[in-house]
Amino acid sequence: MELIDYLIPYGLEWLNLIVRWLHVITGIAWIGASFYFVWLDNSIRPPAAGSELARKGVSGELWAVHGGGFYNPQKYLVAPAELPKELHWFKWEAYTTWLSGIALLTIAYYCNAQAMLVDKSVADLSSLQAIGIGVGTLVVGWTVYDLLCRSPLGKHDLWFGIVIFVLIVAAAYGLTHVLSGRAAYIHVGALIGTIMVGNVLMLIIPGQRKMVEAMSAGRLPDPVHGQKAKQRSVHNNYFTLPVLFIMISNHYAMTYRHEQAWLVLAFIMAAGVSIRHFFNLRHKGRVEWRYPLLGVALLLAVAVAIAPARPKAVAVADPAAQMNKVAAIVAQRCVACHSAHPTQPGFATAPAGVALDQPEQIRQNAEKIYKQAVQLKAMPLANLTNMTEAERAQIALWFESGAK
Repeated sequence: MELIDYLIPYGLEWLNLIVRWLHVITGIAWIGASFYFVWLDNSIRPPAAGSELARKGVSGELWAVHGGGFYNPQKYLVAPAELPKELHWFKWEAYTTWLSGIALLTIAYYCNAQAMLVDKSVADLSSLQAIGIGVGTLVVGWTVYDLLCRSPLGKHDLWFGIVIFVLIVAAAYGLTHVLSGRAAYIHVGALIGTIMVGNVLMLIIPGQRKMVEAMSAGRLPDPVHGQKAKQRSVHNNYFTLPVLFIMISNHYAMTYRHEQAWLVLAFIMAAGVSIRHFFNLRHKGRVEWRYPLLGVALLLAVAVAIAPARPKAVAVADPAAQMNKVAAIVAQRCVACHSAHPTQPGFATAPAGVALDQPEQIRQNAEKIYKQAVQLKAMPLANLTNMTEAERAQIALWFESGAK
């Protein structure tokens, strides 16, 4: 039994590593393709009137040099006169990114829901309730987004973008009030990722298939399919920077542990959208610096607003006694996970490689302990071991007196 108890978390950790690696690789491929094709669409220029390209139905082209070669991509207004024998499709990058992301969500969060999803100081949920909220958010989120796209609102890009942004922020607000901050952020990211892959699976690829089928049957494809696909592709392009931040947000507890974590996320997502918009305009030949400046201003505002208070130097009469008290707190509240041999279910190795079994290890990691347990209150994870406010104050006193 002891061997099984060891092998299961260790096996899950390896599975986590492999799936996370796959997720990053395929995510790079998907987002890279998205960035490239939106850049291409914004950068192509129409051929001269009456030229051979114009007669062929080419709506735009460009010349590029890369890797020692010259490239001349062309975009047709609707479709070429003949269907080429070999046609490349871009879909598996999106599908594999989403599938690996859902697998990672299951391994890292759903298989250890009480530690990763639930924060009893936020809401006392069962594992099934927390998982149900997470999955339900993805299903409802995609459904609402898709219906709005198909509604009259979907024809007005600016207002549609504002409404979707508000709804995603509302989802963030709701999730931060029922799940742990870390899990809430990840589910906002999963929601955006689900919308993005839904666009590919449910509209972009089916629309492209209809165009190919029409050409195979000798008919002129309906341009509406290309127009709808482009609209959803542009939506995905604006989603990329927010979702990329959320993918790395678990490393920055200062964001998701803030009392107004949903508002912090809203500002950071708005900054990402603003910066992305600058590049999209720039590719069209318009340089408008107000957008990146707005993005930087939003990030600076967040940095100032969530900055922790500076520790105050405090003189302590007996540093050794303070150290003994902190060591006892760490042993009771932290070592179950942060140990050479963790005893907390679901952990095969110490998180981030930080072991706190020995007093010297505690002193070496004093700043990390202070920041995570006192300033951010991000540790213990979901406060699984019930660290008290008095114990956090004791750690603060020890650190602010020099951590001796």
